[in-house]
Amino acid sequence: MTKPGKLNIYFASQIFAICALLLLLKLGLLPALLAGLLIYQLVQTSTKLFAKIGVTPLLGQIFSLIIISIVVIFGIVLGSIELTAFIKSGSGGGVALMQKMADAIEIRIGLLPDWMQDYLPTNINDLQKIMAGWLRENSAQLSHIGRSIGTSIVYILTGMIIGGMVAINHNKTNIKLGVLPTILKERVCLLSNSFQRIVFSQVKISTINTCFTTIFITIIFPLFNVQLPMKTTIIAITFIAGLLPVLGNLISNTVIFLISFGVSSGAAFGALAFLVIIHKLEYFLNAHIIGTNISARAWEILLAMIAMEAMFGLSGIIAAPIYYAYLKDELNAQKLL
Repeated sequence: MTKPGKLNIYFASQIFAICALLLLLKLGLLPALLAGLLIYQLVQTSTKLFAKIGVTPLLGQIFSLIIISIVVIFGIVLGSIELTAFIKSGSGGGVALMQKMADAIEIRIGLLPDWMQDYLPTNINDLQKIMAGWLRENSAQLSHIGRSIGTSIVYILTGMIIGGMVAINHNKTNIKLGVLPTILKERVCLLSNSFQRIVFSQVKISTINTCFTTIFITIIFPLFNVQLPMKTTIIAITFIAGLLPVLGNLISNTVIFLISFGVSSGAAFGALAFLVIIHKLEYFLNAHIIGTNISARAWEILLAMIAMEAMFGLSGIIAAPIYYAYLKDELNAQKLL
């Protein structure tokens, strides 16, 4: 039976962990937290792979950290370059995609019911005004996530360093910890496990969803003589947006529907039917990959995202699934669920 004094420390550590996580959001340090957790998980996973070929744990951790750091830094640089090119590109980038969506609405809007027409922009200028208005309303939230690209990169690199240091020191057995450090270490382990399940599971879900979408727009649509423009861009958006639970699907689905709408009404309704069927399948997929791991349904995660967005803006949406999984892990650890 847990002693009353230790129980109080245990409860205090949980309160401290939750407050610390919320404070990280308030201070705009979410990129550092996610980077640290990602590096920690990657180092731990790759170290186990090195151990299978006879590499000692410490040496495997060092090798893993060096390789992962090089890959991540290269990925950040390349990703920044590609994102800039995508936004500025005139043929297959963000500007062209927005133009295609606006053209689709302008051409087909007359086919929609009157009540629906009132809620849709009629041309590219209206769409730009809506986006500009959204950016103005959320400018404080956007600046809160990252005041500048340079600051965000510094946060990410700092988080990577801390995550790597924690990973290397995690399995050291020659260090005797007191009661409080031991209990706080348990909180960190629970958070790390929650991050691993949510993020890596979401990558699987996004990959499967992207595969279905690719088959639909490159194989099934052409069978009916329907050729969507900007297929590569649509596939890329589907995968990247799919990494964000619930909201990502709404983004990618809107893009697919509007681009299809610009081709023909039949293509739009075909795309809509496909998206409905895929989402029905994804309910089972989410339940199997994520829901069974944290005992959460889609509406639970959506509710957590709405609440976190109201409190912390866009960063709250990103953090909500991870934080919610961690909270449920804490409750499960106390046998309250």
